[in-house]
Amino acid sequence: MKILVVGSGGREYAIIKKLLDDGGADVIAAPGNGGIARLVPCFDVAAIDIDGIVRLAQDQRVDYVVVAPDDPLVLGAVDALDAAGIPAFGPTAGAARLEGSKSFAKDFMDRHEIPTAAYAVFDAEEPAIAYLDKCDYPIVVKADGLALGKGVVVAANREEAETAISDCLGGKFGLAGATIVIEEFLVGPEVTVLAFADGTTFVPMVSAMDHKQVYDGGTGPNTGGMGTIAPNPFYTADVAKVVERDIIGPTIAGMAADGVPFRGCLYTGLILTASGPKVIEFNARFGDPETQVVLPLMTSRLIDAMMACTAGTLRSDLVEFSEEAAACVVVCSYGYPLAARTGDPVTIDPAAEPFVVVAGAKLADPADPDSQLTTSGGRVLGVRAVAPTLKEALDFAYERVDLVQFPDAHYRRDIGAAALEVR
Repeated sequence: MKILVVGSGGREYAIIKKLLDDGGADVIAAPGNGGIARLVPCFDVAAIDIDGIVRLAQDQRVDYVVVAPDDPLVLGAVDALDAAGIPAFGPTAGAARLEGSKSFAKDFMDRHEIPTAAYAVFDAEEPAIAYLDKCDYPIVVKADGLALGKGVVVAANREEAETAISDCLGGKFGLAGATIVIEEFLVGPEVTVLAFADGTTFVPMVSAMDHKQVYDGGTGPNTGGMGTIAPNPFYTADVAKVVERDIIGPTIAGMAADGVPFRGCLYTGLILTASGPKVIEFNARFGDPETQVVLPLMTSRLIDAMMACTAGTLRSDLVEFSEEAAACVVVCSYGYPLAARTGDPVTIDPAAEPFVVVAGAKLADPADPDSQLTTSGGRVLGVRAVAPTLKEALDFAYERVDLVQFPDAHYRRDIGAAALEVR
């Protein structure tokens, strides 16, 4: 079958690589990136060009479309493809509001009694700052809409909270920050759980641990993700039962009850607090960079699970994972996450190439897959590994990070350190 994967980052690279490794698929991408262009044909159609994506799918006579990024999902890409008679993986625009609007998600969780942090929603600076009188610190300030993973500030004190409020409502994140959510800071280990869902049934994938802050020790500003490991050792079988019973199950049931059944990949970001697991965020798609470690552990065929989500025929036997561990270290451009420098040449040693996931790099000549790769974004690539143990996977990945070079590259050197302490 012919599959179109929409998107241009490391997540899309990982999805395409898994589809190709599974076999039986002819894959194309739009718009793709320099690394993806070395795997499959890429077409210069932006992910948010919904009409263009539909036309491309029609012109290329694709059988199935995987809409991977958040923006086109929120803009209704799956709705448009469905209207054109083209089956697609991902939630409708209505269901994607779980990610597209944090205030919608918080109100949804409140209404369906899904455990999450206490919160308040504001669209004006004065009442938001007045609300800080009631808060304990640290406190979390979030832009309501999509902000490339950077619209969240953990404010250690009132001054930082006021700055975050002013930045959001003052236009730093555009329309995404026109409304903000101020919420309680939750304490405990963080866990990401991805789950396939077909509107009524869900099947969880292996858990993961992301590392959001830019510097070692979990310091510095938030990023889109500096690295991941899977499985997450904090996510025990007992915790999983609670999360599936009290969070993922009620979320899928609640969306169906509200008339917007969720079909696709539900990303649940959790904090395991002293009083139990609580949701810090939902995403309406595969996480980035969680996908880079989850999919290499998947032993069943990805396309089978995806198509079952679309058709409403999802079964647990369609989703199987190995008992091994996976790790991914993200290597970033100079200046990331504030103002990433681009245009630097990227050199990947052949010994590392099979383990590299390209995210923010382009080809010097888009028509020549063998031409020079240059940086085009903040998170340039990830180096991943799978091994029998987490320590082996981390050692393997870090050994190969040194085989990837571009000027002033930086990465965290403590990915998975907290997980190793648990083990």
